[in-house]
Amino acid sequence: MGRVSDARERLMKAVMELIWTDSYGATTIDQICEKAGVKKGSFYYFFDSKADLAQQALEVEWTLYRPRLDAIFSSTVPPLERIRNHCDFNYKEQSELKKKHGYVLGCPLCTLGAEISTQESGLRKLVQEIMDQCRKYIETAVRDAHAAGLVDAPNAAAKARIVYAYSEGLMTQARIQNDLSVLGELAGGIFEILAVKQFRAVA
Repeated sequence: MGRVSDARERLMKAVMELIWTDSYGATTIDQICEKAGVKKGSFYYFFDSKADLAQQALEVEWTLYRPRLDAIFSSTVPPLERIRNHCDFNYKEQSELKKKHGYVLGCPLCTLGAEISTQESGLRKLVQEIMDQCRKYIETAVRDAHAAGLVDAPNAAAKARIVYAYSEGLMTQARIQNDLSVLGELAGGIFEILAVKQFRAVA
């Protein structure tokens, strides 16, 4: 029996990298096929359109990425450490991406979602669903921190929305400025927003 083709997987990997390093609109099916080393006919065997490919690729990427968040935000880790570790993880990831591509790429969800929000409703909806799930991790950490008396956040959901918006804003600014140092403010800013008690001890 011959080797099972991995063309579908290569196409999904290619589209995610191309739209993250450039943009969704600028990325063509020809570019995706070239990067993946796949013939255009094979593209249409697996996918109906670029949007269909991007949506399926994003679903797979989220499935692979989620275990990392599960580990970072594990309930066995103190709540403020979860937030700090997530900030450190984001900085490290962006640093590695800049070394590879030459640019700070920021959050792929925010970058993609902002671009296609008025164009691809199905893809936009998926981006929003994943972002909502990401925010839930922060919400749980905030709720646990409040229960432990570390912060004053009786409405954990509202506070998490603010924290997530701040985080995404800094990630976007880091991409625009191509400056990793912007992300150096991430943890400190979040702890300020949460009005962490004994701030210096965790900052």
